[in-house]
Amino acid sequence: MPSLKTYRLRIRSVQSTQKITKAMKMVAAAKLRRAQEQAMAARPYAEAMDNLMASLGASFKGGTGPKLLAGTGSDKVHLLIVATADRGLCGAFNSSIVREARRTIRQLVADGKTVKVLAVGRKARDQLRRDFAGNIVETITDLGRPRLSFGDAERVAKRVMEMFEAGEFDVASVIFNRFKSAMTQIVTHQQLIPPPAPDADASAKPAGGAVYEFEPDEAEILTDLLPRNLTVQIFRVLLENAASFYGSQMTAMDSASRNAGEVIKKLTLQMNRSRQASITKELIEIISGAEAI
Repeated sequence: MPSLKTYRLRIRSVQSTQKITKAMKMVAAAKLRRAQEQAMAARPYAEAMDNLMASLGASFKGGTGPKLLAGTGSDKVHLLIVATADRGLCGAFNSSIVREARRTIRQLVADGKTVKVLAVGRKARDQLRRDFAGNIVETITDLGRPRLSFGDAERVAKRVMEMFEAGEFDVASVIFNRFKSAMTQIVTHQQLIPPPAPDADASAKPAGGAVYEFEPDEAEILTDLLPRNLTVQIFRVLLENAASFYGSQMTAMDSASRNAGEVIKKLTLQMNRSRQASITKELIEIISGAEAI
């Protein structure tokens, strides 16, 4: 049976861990509110842009439209942007994204496609390289330091555009966590290049056969609009991920703090029982010695 000193050291160690987890929970809760507001504010604009691009893409399919909008006409090579965090201690946030990425890669490979992975975040690189090291073409880290900005999205979008213009892939999609609540994040797979076909529900989105009039010039507008839409969609992904990360971290640290409290109670109970047994043993020894005299 461990000594009383050993129990005290264990209790102090767990108490120190509990202080850290409580502090991390408070920091995550403070950052979550701002990240959630930013993610919610970005959704309407990003969704409207996505719907517009999808409708335009449906109009240009089979025509002479820009490749960024209509696609290359092939789907042989897929670029998978796996967006995770650089850090852990956030529950299943990173692992759920990587799990979906693994499933998608295996499915595409089984269909005879070539898959390239652009890892956004250290955890995506670290977890995927165990099974798909040869598929990872690049890793982008240290986004959002000290604060997430549109420039971080431009950094990722610029690299994607460079690869697309070099003909390195035909279809690009991103896997990330969409924020729903502090306890719930939805793993989302969104196609970026070319935009997916619009839904059949015409009341919700513009029809694919819509006719657009461009002013001043179609080529000039689309040349500026298409890369900007890609950056906007990636910025939305980063904002959703940031809110999901802090929500998951806050929940995980709250659970860790409560578990530490349970461990402290258990160790304290064991220590008290050990101390009581030690006292009882000493009393028995004293009484036995007195009777022997």
